[in-house]
Amino acid sequence: MAVSQPESSNPKSPERRNFFFQALAGMFGSLLVAFPFLSGLGVLLDPLWRKSNEGEMIRVGSLDALPPDGTPVKFPVLSDKRDAWNKFSKAPIGAVYIRLLPDKVCEAFNVICPHAGCYVDFLPERRSYLCPCHRSTFSIDGKINDPKSPSPRGLDPLLVEVRNKKELWVKFQNFQTGRSDRVPMA
Repeated sequence: MAVSQPESSNPKSPERRNFFFQALAGMFGSLLVAFPFLSGLGVLLDPLWRKSNEGEMIRVGSLDALPPDGTPVKFPVLSDKRDAWNKFSKAPIGAVYIRLLPDKVCEAFNVICPHAGCYVDFLPERRSYLCPCHRSTFSIDGKINDPKSPSPRGLDPLLVEVRNKKELWVKFQNFQTGRSDRVPMA
């Protein structure tokens, strides 16, 4: 006759020890994976957190370039531009028209038409701005010439300063198109 051995009830069974080791290994493994993942996510989202130069004063040209008769002159707006991996020095970010008013006061307009975002041209013979996309015209002071114009507002004025008696500085900003109110682009 065979004698059966009673089962031992050992509270520290090997399965229980393995569970704690596996749980500890899982936690350390998760930490090791989380750091590179979060770093990569930070690099991916970095362009969203960067601030642009838009809205800052930018030197665009010289006061000597403006004719005394008040004819507007188009100046490119150049600024440092960044994306997630590159920095571009003096990259074009837009353009402005500046004209000299009496008493050496200057007036500046963004060259983008408020209707659909096309660049407007200045026609010296008509002393007005023309949008080539929808044929709307704006007076030399930026107001809409024709009340039937599809443009919801006149040209967008920009703050301009003369520094050091000859440098033209503009607070460059783009605005949302197709709206009657002037809303800066984010």
